[in-house]
Order: sequence, then C-alpha cells, then structure tokens
Amino acid sequence: MALERTFSIIKPDATRRNLTGQINARLEAVGLRIVAQKRKQLTQTEAKAFYAVHAARPFYNDLVAFMTSGPVVLQVLEGENAVLANREVMGATNPADAAEGTIRKDFAESIEANSVHGSDSPENAAIEIAYFFAGCEITS
Repeated sequence: MALERTFSIIKPDATRRNLTGQINARLEAVGLRIVAQKRKQLTQTEAKAFYAVHAARPFYNDLVAFMTSGPVVLQVLEGENAVLANREVMGATNPADAAEGTIRKDFAESIEANSVHGSDSPENAAIEIAYFFAGCEITS
C-alpha cells in the first residue's frame, strides 16, 4: 500500500445544501485525512483553466457556469492509495450508476451536480493540488 495524496472538490450543489461535514465524515471513515482545505468561490478564469481538458466538449461552458455558481470546498486528502479510496467513496460520475452508500448515490442532484470531484490519477492529483494549494498550505 502506498501513502499518497489526492485532490477533492466539494461542489456548489453540496455546499449549498450544507453537506460538507457529511461528505468529509465519509472521506475520513475510509481512512483519508484532510491535510489542506479552503472554501472558495471560483472565478470564471480559474474554472476555465482547471477544466481546460474538457474545453472542446459540449458540456464545458455549462460545467464552468456550474462550478462558479457558488462556493466550493477545495481539499487535499492523504491516505493509503488515496486516489482509489476517494474515487470509491465518491462513486460513479453518473449518480444513476453509482453504488449504494457512495457520496454521489446519496447526495448528487444530477450527473453535473454530483456533489464532488476527485483526481483520477496520482499524476493529475499533483497537478490539481498545485493549481489551488501552495506547499506551505498542506500539513502532514
């Protein structure tokens, strides 16, 4: 088992419904530690750059609009195989396909408003963490 870090966003649909604590409890229950956290209203520029990989996709503008529609909670999670552990507790991107007891199955409103984002690989986690956090903001 490898100790690693991953990146997590609690999205505007979840912060609007005061689900931050419940989501964080689930993350911690699977052995993930929150080693950095901040609540932020993303700007259009930040959201566009963060999701630039999707710029050619038809949902890109809606995604940017959604992610700037309210505050988000940005987090760095640490634990054994953190990327996989986070992805498992989040559930499938489409909440209709998510397993029972996952964050997206229990809290998502739609495929877009699916309450959480998580890195899909350790490499992307490092990029996403660096986008929002300086090294000095992350504790061990």
